[in-house]
Amino acid sequence: MVEESGTPQKYSLDWQRRQFLQRAGIIGAGGAIAYLIWQKHNTSAATQSQAVNASEDFGTIPRRMLGKTGVEVSALSLGGAHLGNIKDDQVAVRIVQEAIDAGVNFLDNAWEYGKGRCEELMGQALQGGRRDKAFLMTKVCTHGRDARVAMQQLEQSLQRLKTDYIDLWQIHEVIYDNDPELHFAQGGVIEALEQAKQQGKVRFIGFTGHKDPAIHLKMLAYKYPFDTCQLPLNCFDASFRSFEQQVLPELNRQQIAAIGMKSLGGNGDALKKGIVTVEEALRYAMSLPVASTVSGIDSLAVLYQNLRIAGNFQPMSTQEMQAVRNRYASYAADGRFELYKTSKKYDGRPGREQHGFPLSQQLKL
Repeated sequence: MVEESGTPQKYSLDWQRRQFLQRAGIIGAGGAIAYLIWQKHNTSAATQSQAVNASEDFGTIPRRMLGKTGVEVSALSLGGAHLGNIKDDQVAVRIVQEAIDAGVNFLDNAWEYGKGRCEELMGQALQGGRRDKAFLMTKVCTHGRDARVAMQQLEQSLQRLKTDYIDLWQIHEVIYDNDPELHFAQGGVIEALEQAKQQGKVRFIGFTGHKDPAIHLKMLAYKYPFDTCQLPLNCFDASFRSFEQQVLPELNRQQIAAIGMKSLGGNGDALKKGIVTVEEALRYAMSLPVASTVSGIDSLAVLYQNLRIAGNFQPMSTQEMQAVRNRYASYAADGRFELYKTSKKYDGRPGREQHGFPLSQQLKL
């Protein structure tokens, strides 16, 4: 997205503005709003600190029930992985803190993000009384290893996040065909989920994945009482190997809270190419029957943009949503904007290593 370091002084402000709009993927219909975001992004840190406070009107972030847990969470969730893309720790911490102060209480993370740095940054941000305002989720990343490894990772996550409990602990990246069998095997990660709950270190449990609806359905076939399930949901998914069409109905049947992710297609390529706008993509994802939609945010400018969209959110009608599906069906047909389903390009390194798949840079092409 947008780098906080800005652009060298030799370039004109007009050039900077055009570059920001192009990177954000919102040239055109959203241009006026984007320009305001760009202006805020390019003010000094002191000015931004004064501008973004309790009086800043982002609207009210909706709250929704997290399935059968009895807990209300913000309809917009702050993604933890993108914090690792921010070079300045202070900026990363500030993004988390301003999101919480603006009404985003659902925080996403994972043990493996940024080799632990993402959890550490979030832990710093939660100090000073914000932990009690946050619904904190992180993920266990055994990728087929046993419960013992899972519990070791939990202790590391607790230490990094500077807390003594996790609100939601999810199995990360269930994306290989044999993952369900490995997780539910004797001594597998499912046993760690139960142990952590019994010890009071975890309140709720779930699983995540982005590869194939069939793998999610295989996990759900065990009829295990998961509290949540995280899955990719966007306007392209509806027409290609669709989690929306295949998995969401089963989650509703089992009363498992759905958590949407990859609302912009994972890498935002469709935005960069001018196919879809941020507002339409995020609004569509949030209009689905989900408890929350995780959004990757790597700059203050993107944070402000998403806060305004979420704070002024009006759900799409059934007719509007179908029109969106129809509009992007041809773009979705070959999976070009959801490469996480068709390739290993976006699969995490720890999982690839456990399953014996080399990283792309290790391949001799």
